[in-house]
Amino acid sequence: MRNVLVVEDSDSTRRMIRAVVEDLGEEFQVYEAGNGFEALKLLPTEEFSLIITDINMPDINGLELIGFVKRTPRYSAIPVIIVSTEKTEEDKRRGLALGAETYITKPFTPEDLEGAVRKVLRL
Repeated sequence: MRNVLVVEDSDSTRRMIRAVVEDLGEEFQVYEAGNGFEALKLLPTEEFSLIITDINMPDINGLELIGFVKRTPRYSAIPVIIVSTEKTEEDKRRGLALGAETYITKPFTPEDLEGAVRKVLRL
């Protein structure tokens, strides 16, 4: 089973990401968090194969979450995909510098996300 943690404060975007990941096959189980704080509570409950996170969220934002994940030995190997409305090169650079594998800007197509997931997980 490949557990994927989706961290996104928009319900509609979270549902779309869930649908794209679940369409990749029955071996995918999606867990949802509405912000970074919820994600931190979920992290120790499962072994995650991938984290897909927004940047701009209440409480703990996506960059803070990525920083925590990549600094924590138990989670540091989990690949991260950022999906965000932040489109500047500086935002992308910061996310990738923290350890994210790729950065997708919103709005994105299901095909964009599917391609990123397949590339990151080498499917």
